[in-house]
Formats: sequence, C-alpha cells, structure tokens
Amino acid sequence: MSEVAAPLGLPTSRSGQSALSVCETAARRAGELVVARFRTDVEVSLKGRANVVTDADLASERLILDYVRDEYPDFGVLSEESAPVPGSSPYTWVVDPIDGTRNFAEGIPHFCVVVAIARGDEVVAGVTYDPVRDEMFAAQKGAGACLNGQPIKVSDRQDMSDAIIGFDLGYDFGQAKHLMDMVAGIWPQASGYRLMGSSAMSIAYAAAGRIDLYCHHSLSAWDIASGILLAKEAGARVLDRATLQDATLFSPGLIISNPSLVEQFLTITEGTVWREM
Repeated sequence: MSEVAAPLGLPTSRSGQSALSVCETAARRAGELVVARFRTDVEVSLKGRANVVTDADLASERLILDYVRDEYPDFGVLSEESAPVPGSSPYTWVVDPIDGTRNFAEGIPHFCVVVAIARGDEVVAGVTYDPVRDEMFAAQKGAGACLNGQPIKVSDRQDMSDAIIGFDLGYDFGQAKHLMDMVAGIWPQASGYRLMGSSAMSIAYAAAGRIDLYCHHSLSAWDIASGILLAKEAGARVLDRATLQDATLFSPGLIISNPSLVEQFLTITEGTVWREM
C-alpha cells in the first residue's frame, strides 16, 4: 500500500481500512480482471464517434462499485458507465473502470483504472493504476503523491524548448482540430509531443515527471479525478484551461506542469483559438 498518511476527515471503511487502501484494493482487483480480458474476444460497442465501451469496462465497473459500496455504503457514486448515485455522505466515489478503452480494445497495452474520492468538487484521495506495468499512482490531499510507495514530483525542466508536451484529442472534433493547430503552431518551441490515448495515465505521467506538461480541452470528472490530485500533490500547477484558475473535479480542460513551464506555455499559446474557445 502507499506510504502516505490518512487525510483528516476521511472515515475508515467498514473493514477498518483507510480510504486510500480501499481505492488501491478496488483498482488492483479491477486491474486483474481487465488484464485477464486483454487481447481476448471482448464485446465492443460505440457510445459515440470513436468512443467505445467494452464488456470488460462494465465488468470492471461492477467489481469496483460492489467493493467500494460495501466498504463505504453512504458514499455517492460518479462512474463513467452508469448513472450517478447520490449518497448520504459528503463524499463521492469517482470511477473510470478503464481509461484508454480504445487502446484496450485495439490490443495496445496502455490503459488504466481510476478510483478516487471527492468531497464536492475537490478530490481528496485517489489512484491511477496501470495493471499492465503494475504501477500504482496514489495521492491524498496534503500527504503527497507516490508511485508504488515512492514519492513522485512534477518535472523540474524550466525551458519549454526542452519540454515534452502530452495531450489527447477527446471526442469533440472541432476542439481537437484547434488543439492540433495550436501544437503545430508552437512547434518547434517544444522538444516533442506525446499523444498516448489515456488522459488519466498521461496526467499521472505528468505528476511523475515522465512528461513535462499536459493539456486537454474536453475531459470528464472520471478522467481527471485521481490525476488532478496526483499532480497537485506532486508539486504541479493544475489550471482549468478556460478560467486559468485552479482546476477542480469538474474542469473540462486542464493545463498541468511546474509553474515555470505553465507560464511559458500560456505565453506562447496566447491568442490561439484553442485557448480562447
């Protein structure tokens, strides 16, 4: 389990575990299921253009929700593949049973499981779990972020010309076109780009300093729940793309990096359609 202290105010579970331990156990169990189904004959359905869901997503979600509801029956639920469920507690589970489903469905080993806890629009604990590589990115408010129990921190690169920028396109194709225009326009003021097909994993990579800056324009709460906390606890500046204020669970777009690179990125992208839409 992760070596971070329990945040004040979060109750222990029915079985006496910390909230973060429940997040981790849920993610690991779901990860085992997902990996067992990887590169097998899964059922794939379309939720929208290029937006797919598989029977593995649904099975993963059922496994997670059955477990976390048993441990915290009064928490609400906000999960990608089912309707929101209000709770009697101020806390809500936020779940993405497979982030990077298109990668999963195509046999590309780059996807993850997200399990997080929010109080209102603030994430207070959460994990992003890569079951292929057995990498557990975990964070709690005020207690730091870690990868498999070891502390992580955002990139300390200070010059955009040395930076690797990560982004994903999402399902709003007009906005995606503006993003591609923007990244093409600032090239070669950055060292390189990475588009990996899982926003949750990319945000975790930004928190761990594997990429230097991440940006996106069209995200859901379950895409970013664990990630925004990971990044903040790892020392990143995490901005809402539209308001340039601190991002919350319901920010649809993000810009994430260390303070210096965020300021440089804002300067070189000022006036672009992507920034202003």
